[in-house]
Amino acid sequence: MAHQPGLNESLLAFHQVNVLQKWSMQQFIDGMRRHHIGAIAIWRDKLREHGATAVARMLTGTGLHVTSLCAAGLIATPDPGEGASAIEDVKRAIEEAATIGADSLMFVAGGVDPRDKNLESTRQRVVDRLAGLTSHARAADIRIALAPLHPMACASRSVLNSLRIANDWCDALEAEDVFGIAIDTYAVWWDPDLPRELARAGKRICNFHINDWLEDTQDLRLDRGMPGDGLIDIPGIRRMVEAAGYTGHREIEIFSARWWQRDPDEMIRIVKERYHTAV
Repeated sequence: MAHQPGLNESLLAFHQVNVLQKWSMQQFIDGMRRHHIGAIAIWRDKLREHGATAVARMLTGTGLHVTSLCAAGLIATPDPGEGASAIEDVKRAIEEAATIGADSLMFVAGGVDPRDKNLESTRQRVVDRLAGLTSHARAADIRIALAPLHPMACASRSVLNSLRIANDWCDALEAEDVFGIAIDTYAVWWDPDLPRELARAGKRICNFHINDWLEDTQDLRLDRGMPGDGLIDIPGIRRMVEAAGYTGHREIEIFSARWWQRDPDEMIRIVKERYHTAV
């Protein structure tokens, strides 16, 4: 499908995970400024190396817009003690996101636990625990972005595996000011219900992540493709997302052991080119 040339580059956002293994936090910030990229997502493990307050100081005066802090969650455990610890960690992440001025906190639910193996009860447990985070996120003025992951991640990473489930959870939580949805092309491109569920999501969409599914994908999590290198109709999904009412950043997010070996400056140049030719 033909792409739309000349996309507004001010809406391009770059995820820190793209250069995770090559650049420190300061190198990342400097690199974004050098390449005139105005919006970023911060990877939480990198933030923890310095602390949220120190990272906030690094960002001061840079003009960089932080779209999200990524990620927190993994609250699906059936063990009450583990669950309480996981909830406390999400609360810390909410506070960290507020400290660095992020628009949202990416939320990854957690997978099915081998001690339980009940998918329905696991999903309900996650929703119940999310409900308990509502007041904390509202007080911090941080939106929790529910991120559906590909169904193959159900065991290891997340029982939130479709946009329909994300919409259902938002309906159940009844807190539209707190809970939004992150659309990731890699996670939703396969879904036959995608057009209907994107329209249903509407203003709930608070993040739009872009990457590609390679025909010869070697690793479910760490072999995402550069836009244009795979099978996803990225322009088609972008148009549906925007038709649903989303006007925010288009965030390039590539978890890839292959790309982590490339020179970061080279990767950024390719990202900017593909933004105009494949998004």
